[in-house]
Amino acid sequence: MAKYIFVTGGVVSSVGKGITVASIGTVLKSRGVSVSVQKLDPYLNVDPGTMSPYQHGEVFVTGDGAETDLDLGNYERFIGIDLSAESNTTSGQVYSAVIARERRGDYLGGTIQVVPHLTTEIKNRFHKLAEKSGADVILIEVGGTVGDIEGQPFLEAIRQMRKDVGRDNVLYVHVTLLPYIGSTQELKTKPTQHSVNELRRIGIQPDIIVCRSDVPISENIREKISLFCDVDREAVIFAPTVETVYEVPLVLEEEGVGDLVVRRLGLTNAHPPQLEAWKKMIDCLKNPCEPVRIALVGKYVELRDAYYSVREALSHAGLHHSRSVQIDWIQSEDLEKPGGEHLLDHAQGIIVPGGFGDRGIEGMIKAAEYARVHQVPYFGLCLGLQIMVIEFARNVIAADSANSTEFDAATAHPVIDIMPEQKDVCGKGGTMRLGNWPCQVTPGTKAADAYGQELVYERHRHRFEFNNTYWDRYEAAGMVFSGLSPDRRLVEICELKDHPWMVACQFHPEFTSRPGKPQPLFRDFIGAASKVMREGAQRALPLDNNEPSAVSHQPSA
Repeated sequence: MAKYIFVTGGVVSSVGKGITVASIGTVLKSRGVSVSVQKLDPYLNVDPGTMSPYQHGEVFVTGDGAETDLDLGNYERFIGIDLSAESNTTSGQVYSAVIARERRGDYLGGTIQVVPHLTTEIKNRFHKLAEKSGADVILIEVGGTVGDIEGQPFLEAIRQMRKDVGRDNVLYVHVTLLPYIGSTQELKTKPTQHSVNELRRIGIQPDIIVCRSDVPISENIREKISLFCDVDREAVIFAPTVETVYEVPLVLEEEGVGDLVVRRLGLTNAHPPQLEAWKKMIDCLKNPCEPVRIALVGKYVELRDAYYSVREALSHAGLHHSRSVQIDWIQSEDLEKPGGEHLLDHAQGIIVPGGFGDRGIEGMIKAAEYARVHQVPYFGLCLGLQIMVIEFARNVIAADSANSTEFDAATAHPVIDIMPEQKDVCGKGGTMRLGNWPCQVTPGTKAADAYGQELVYERHRHRFEFNNTYWDRYEAAGMVFSGLSPDRRLVEICELKDHPWMVACQFHPEFTSRPGKPQPLFRDFIGAASKVMREGAQRALPLDNNEPSAVSHQPSA
């Protein structure tokens, strides 16, 4: 039988539950314990696919095509596993499933209620993931904060699990904030006490309390939390704010979380932790590295969680080349202003990530033009490929009005058009081209140099594609289609023949980058950017794909 660890959060949102879950998973995996992870999101959307980045941040796509919470990206990156649709459950999914059963007549004669019908559906999703994954331990994060009204069915479901599967097979972890009052120079435990009392009121007694704090906690604070919250002293865990989130597994290990979980859940197959490689990665990360300066040109740059996986993938690639990545976050609309292109003058590489809608598109096109004209390495992701195609049509092929039909339905040159199979799609949720799709890489290209193999699978999230009607004109002008769907119907990767490194892909390679194993296109993009000498940039190192891998991360807030 699988064991379950349920992680809740208190006092404030964004307290670090996702990183805590990913870190516990890393610590357990280092002991030879297999894990899988699930995120519970209380919102009524079926998934975050139709939500604005300003509401939700990044939408992370799994290999099987599920649009999920960005925390799943952290789970995958830390633990080194590929998750699936079963790893993200929302209130919308739960309510939809129960109502669909009611309409089919599955509950004839019965009154449908939150308890037991909704809670049973939630628990069934726990068991389904455990059965499908075969993991020893299932880590489950409850989104939101204890006390949120929309999260009550999830909390009731995890309360019932201890009775359903046995007390020895369930562990409750509560992540909470200890606020620091500067005027009195005190850490306050009262919010934590209230948060735990709210859990206990509904029948959940935390086994472990993870205390987030910007300053060290004293032994007296630990003892106080232990007394008032009724947890063992060893189960009060200090989780300080660290330079990089990749340090958190080492912090939790040092605090004894690994041994505590193994002992409490009776994980007899666990061996001593093997975190030497992780420690070496952190050591490399903390050593000063020569910077490489990358301009990220997007439309949501004021909300950097919208590009969470892109930022991580750049960092992973950076230390592969012994470089730290300095990101210049450039709002694409600022490039549309007179003289706006000078914002790119110090960039050693330019990356244009994904997005939807026509706001800021002309600024992105200016960024692609700047990269092409000034021979600056360019990397386009999804929308970034479409931007590169539009710019090339306007300024090289001389099709002045070229555009995507997403931005101008009446354009005379629809070089980017909606995919044929998408034309009759009416619904918006879960209807894009999603998940892993094969890509045949063209030999002798930069894409082939990066991947080192002819067939790859990458994760997609889009409706629009290159219009093959223009294929011959692009090839004649110097664009190379270096990655195609196996049936040659869809352009997956394109690059410029006479450019140091101008490559774009229709998929989202950022989702598969891992610490210590950078995604190949990101790796070569940073390698190419490291060679570029720009005003304000230090001397760069040569590209060498055989260098030992490492990982970098921007300091966490």
